[in-house]
Amino acid sequence: MEEERKKILNENLRGLLFKFSYPMIIALVFGALYNMVDTIFVGKGVGPVAIAALTIVLPIQIIMWAIGFMVGSGAGSIISRSLGAGQKNQAVKTAANAILINIAISLAVMVPIYVFLDRLLVFFGASPDVFPYAKGYASIVLAGFVLYSFDAASRIIIRAEGKPRAAMYPTIVGAVLNMILDPIFVFVFKMGVRGAAIATVISQAVAVIFILIYFMSSRSIFHFKLESFKPDFKVIFETLKIGFPSFLMATIDSFIILLFNRAIMKYGNDTYIAITGTGIRIIDLTLMPMIGITQGFSTIAGFNYGAKLYARVKKILWETVLWNTLLSTIVFLVLMILPGQLLGFFSSDRQFIDMGITPLRIIIAFFPALGFQFAIGSFFQAIGKALPATIITLSRQVLFLIPAILVFPLFWGLQGVWMSWPFSDMMDFIVCGIFIIFEIRIINRLMKKQAQTL
Repeated sequence: MEEERKKILNENLRGLLFKFSYPMIIALVFGALYNMVDTIFVGKGVGPVAIAALTIVLPIQIIMWAIGFMVGSGAGSIISRSLGAGQKNQAVKTAANAILINIAISLAVMVPIYVFLDRLLVFFGASPDVFPYAKGYASIVLAGFVLYSFDAASRIIIRAEGKPRAAMYPTIVGAVLNMILDPIFVFVFKMGVRGAAIATVISQAVAVIFILIYFMSSRSIFHFKLESFKPDFKVIFETLKIGFPSFLMATIDSFIILLFNRAIMKYGNDTYIAITGTGIRIIDLTLMPMIGITQGFSTIAGFNYGAKLYARVKKILWETVLWNTLLSTIVFLVLMILPGQLLGFFSSDRQFIDMGITPLRIIIAFFPALGFQFAIGSFFQAIGKALPATIITLSRQVLFLIPAILVFPLFWGLQGVWMSWPFSDMMDFIVCGIFIIFEIRIINRLMKKQAQTL
């Protein structure tokens, strides 16, 4: 651990950034491919109405992931600190308790969703044409609720024991298997959206088996015994307390998609729901490299800030902003120039493609600024300044995007729904800019004070 610390505090920052980022990027990209692959094959095999159905179900899938992310984030924090203090037994007990509460919460949420599924899908915006497809997909995907949540939590727990590459392998295995099974179930067995759902659940089950094999192997510290699973309510409470903000943010994302879908149904139609779902999946995939770089940056910035190496902190911050902005600008240009071709990957329906070009271009209008926003939000988390980090995280969705989705359509109809995205991006960019200007001034003063004491 001391050797790793010395590297982070002394090695070339650009090299460190890519060393820490690439496992994250690979895992995130393959994770994003799960839903994207389903969408591509049902779009080609069934049509835009099936893409609309998957978009309606998306908020439920986000909740499935959010539970695992909450438990994994909370447990991962405790595990990392326990291992740092040499308390291996505490780390193992925390992981075992995390598995228990993850299963319990997943089942507690899954059952009522099953019971009220019809009403939920209508509430989420499913029209009579879309409803049968949405129900067919959701009813099967829900069977894998515990698997999906367990996978999300376990990958964070594996990273917490210092094995980022081991954490990415289950994601790659699941995503690749899903790519293989989707065309078989959709086209060969002609099962449509239900086939895509079955392929997803099978792929998720294989990924979970892969994780369980890892836990039982000599490479992991988590060799669980029966007594490890004895509930420790102090550990459970701390896990949920630490992880709840992550759950809250994911839940807000789920609510925003729900709100967005309902606004589109009010001012548009099922085809626009399908366009939205396609746009979300394209954008999610393109964001993954930036998120991966940001996560790698967070570790480096936190170490150097803690060591009071402020010049390195500033350098790695601007290095991350540079690479993120370069990536976001390239993605922006591709989406602006080739929206029809990208939409064509998901459906050959000419009307769907033509109707989707303008909304996609409007949604990504402020995309080049996202790289800066990701870096700044992560920076405040890394240096332990919770208030600006929370404000930056919440401002886009809660302060700007939700009000814009509600208000803009009153003046501009369906165009107003699309315009809410770049508006919220622009406003969050301003918020990030204000906070970082003041923080850089603070860091400059600390550097000046250090220089005076030398």
